[in-house]
Amino acid sequence: MKTLLIFIDGVGLGDTGAANPFIFVDTPAIQALLQGQRLCRKAIGFSDRRASLLGLDAVLDVCGLPQSATGQATIFSGVNAPRLLGSHLNGYPNKLLRDMLAERGIFKQFKQKGYRCAFANAYRPPFFEHLKSGLPGYKYSCSTLVTYYGGVAFRSLDHLRNGEAVYMDIDNTFLQQMGVDVERITPEEAGRRLIAISGRYDFTMFEYFFSDLAGHSTDLKKAIQVVETLDRFIGAVAEELDTTRVLLIVTSDHGNMEDLRHKEHTTNPVPALLVGDQKLRQIISARMNNLTDILPATQFVLAWECG
Repeated sequence: MKTLLIFIDGVGLGDTGAANPFIFVDTPAIQALLQGQRLCRKAIGFSDRRASLLGLDAVLDVCGLPQSATGQATIFSGVNAPRLLGSHLNGYPNKLLRDMLAERGIFKQFKQKGYRCAFANAYRPPFFEHLKSGLPGYKYSCSTLVTYYGGVAFRSLDHLRNGEAVYMDIDNTFLQQMGVDVERITPEEAGRRLIAISGRYDFTMFEYFFSDLAGHSTDLKKAIQVVETLDRFIGAVAEELDTTRVLLIVTSDHGNMEDLRHKEHTTNPVPALLVGDQKLRQIISARMNNLTDILPATQFVLAWECG
């Protein structure tokens, strides 16, 4: 079965307090998937004929707050990256993590098994100049690195203009603010484009990180905008999803934006929102407890025979 993985940076399953934007912002699409419940800790364990919500451990038995580099490296490799390093690592992966991703990256693993893979995010022209030099230095995200090491094609702004990619902010507002000549689209249109892309591949991934930025800023207006955008985007993806052929997984690397009382990450469990075949969801739900379980669960889905 095809798999669509939406990775959202910095979103945990928090409590129902006033500091959690997933509680006080209207999220009709997510609530429809969860039969009226909010995306929070209280909803962990929800499952019906359409969707399931799991809470995954992001601490991984390593002291300290979960961080981006190790959390994402774990998701995109199946390896406990904090344990490998002996600590959580923020920002970009270091040499040890880069070497591990070069060997165990999600795209490389799946392509070796014959699966067609795509990273749906679009990149701006300056990135392709760095790409010619083999991505020197260390300021590249885990998603970029596993795409590079896995031999998956990067998508450009031309792909974006042709509806064959989605930008990191979903609606292209960020690009327009930079003066780039692109059409602004709705989150719903972005969701439909992502579904169209995923239909041509066995495994498709999309990354969104404005949620983590909003959490670090504790900016209420930014957080509201992020939650509203994500709700509309995820709602459109779920609406267009052919659940007989594709399983949707929405997850994160660590908590952050669900608690706007401070700028730090949290130890809250992160969501694994699953939409698709009920029997398949039941099977993989029993196998998913922490971030290391996302890749093997996805691999199980890819091997699942439809119908």
